[in-house]
Amino acid sequence: MTSAEFVLPQARKSDRRSPLSWILSHVVRHWWIVIVAVLGAIGNAALASAVPVLVGLAFNVILADPPDISRLGQIALLIVGSQMVRGILQLGRNFGAELIGQRLERDIRDELYASLLGKSMTFHNDQPVGDTMARATNDVREINLMFGPGLNLVVGSAMFLIVPLVLAPTYHPSLILVPLVFVVGYFLALWQYLTELSPISDAIRQSFGDLNAHLAETLDGIEIVKGTAQEQTETKRFVEYARSYRDHFVRQGDVEARFLPFLLIGLATAGGFLHAFLLYRIGSLDLGQVVAYVGLLQLFRFPAFVSLFAYSQVSLGMAGARRILDLINRETKLDQNPSGFVGDMRGEIEFRDVTFAYLGDSESSLEEVNFHVSPGQTVAIVGQTGTGKSTLTHLINRIYDATHGEVLIDGINVRDWNLAALRRQISVIEQDVFLFSRTISENIAFGNPDATQEQIEVAAHAAQAHDFIMNFNKGYETVVGERGVTLSGGQRQRIALARAFLTDPRILILDDATSSIDSATEDQIQRAIFRASQGRTTLIITHRLSQIRWADLILVLRRGRIAAIGSHEELMATSEPYRKIFMRYGDE
Repeated sequence: MTSAEFVLPQARKSDRRSPLSWILSHVVRHWWIVIVAVLGAIGNAALASAVPVLVGLAFNVILADPPDISRLGQIALLIVGSQMVRGILQLGRNFGAELIGQRLERDIRDELYASLLGKSMTFHNDQPVGDTMARATNDVREINLMFGPGLNLVVGSAMFLIVPLVLAPTYHPSLILVPLVFVVGYFLALWQYLTELSPISDAIRQSFGDLNAHLAETLDGIEIVKGTAQEQTETKRFVEYARSYRDHFVRQGDVEARFLPFLLIGLATAGGFLHAFLLYRIGSLDLGQVVAYVGLLQLFRFPAFVSLFAYSQVSLGMAGARRILDLINRETKLDQNPSGFVGDMRGEIEFRDVTFAYLGDSESSLEEVNFHVSPGQTVAIVGQTGTGKSTLTHLINRIYDATHGEVLIDGINVRDWNLAALRRQISVIEQDVFLFSRTISENIAFGNPDATQEQIEVAAHAAQAHDFIMNFNKGYETVVGERGVTLSGGQRQRIALARAFLTDPRILILDDATSSIDSATEDQIQRAIFRASQGRTTLIITHRLSQIRWADLILVLRRGRIAAIGSHEELMATSEPYRKIFMRYGDE
């Protein structure tokens, strides 16, 4: 199995074996920015240590008798100059971390979007849209924040841990003891902190995904919610998801409240001062060195305080990376078969002992289906709701693959076709028409983006859509609302028909595509469909008697099996299930 049915071309490759290797494979592309950020962090910490060292020297100058004022002025200028340079280095560190974060957010968002477009319908049917949106937006943003300010502060604070270890022994070798004990205690406390925090961060990101999934589902079904007056019930459910999200943050706060480095910095300051004072008493240190040493210990305050925020941000970023990589690596049995057959399609369709069951279903939706359709024939598929009519058509363009048996197009198993070549020559118009929030022209030309305006209008005329389009103020440049909500059902279906006509498919599948068309335009639409079916294989799922009558072949499905097959006249004479269906439709 592969992680996508379509592997879209990417200029950048990433290592997807683990979240850490995946992040690093993105970071190494910006190695020069990393070097700038690290050098800035090292210089920032080194120059931060210059202040206590120089203050210690100034202390001794002031205590001298008489004090050397010129020397004191030189020290003051050194402090000012060093901190100005430090500010520039801080700018480099912060800018580098922010730039890496922004570039990674861009690259990862592109990679995730390409991966989602390449996933099969099985994946998208199982994956809640709201959770996918949470991963594609909020989780990606958390990775950005993991670098700036997260890792920016982590690397910067690490340098502040090293400097006292290096400089303290220059005053007296034993002075390394307190900094060393603090650093060891700091990392032990940090290890315990991150161990507790990691599962909480995962839970925070997961609960946010659940919250977002519920919100998206509710808004998608808002018409049903309002139509059944369930606003209060849905509000209660949303509050439960929001409470779960909040509770995980409370748990994070509890872990942060027990963060030991806050205590350790106090103990280190007291212990270090006592140690330095004892050395001063025996003459091993002068007063300026005591001041400088205690000042160096104060550098530990920066890693102690920022680590509480920085490491939690890193933990959230890694949790987001795990969730994003989980989507990207999610496997599917479908693949694009790039080396498969890419020739022109004639439109011959054959099912050989085809059985299909949806993933997780114990019962098959289709069982032992066998039929043959010659190129250019029109086939009507009839049967009660739930008999597998739509499922059958989804096997033709490999939205799903047959569990058993073979589906052949022009004598070639659909698995052996190049998937893009297969689908480019098959157009499907679903009962629930989807339109993008774009212009009408862009919606019609979606399957053929290079189409001219003249070609778009010819397709619209053929679908009986041109007249109502021209009634809009902006005509073909009218922007339809999300999912086409600003159009009527019949208008959406006619635009979908125009979109199908424009691609000039060799196989046209109409899944009850005229169900929302009013009687006034039904005859015109029927003629348009009849013209469109000429010279191409057409499969129609319908209950319209007029469409059933002129079909060359009629498939009668019952409980996932073909109960009868033949022309209208043959089935009326030989098939009782067909006669019952036909009589019922005739009463509608």
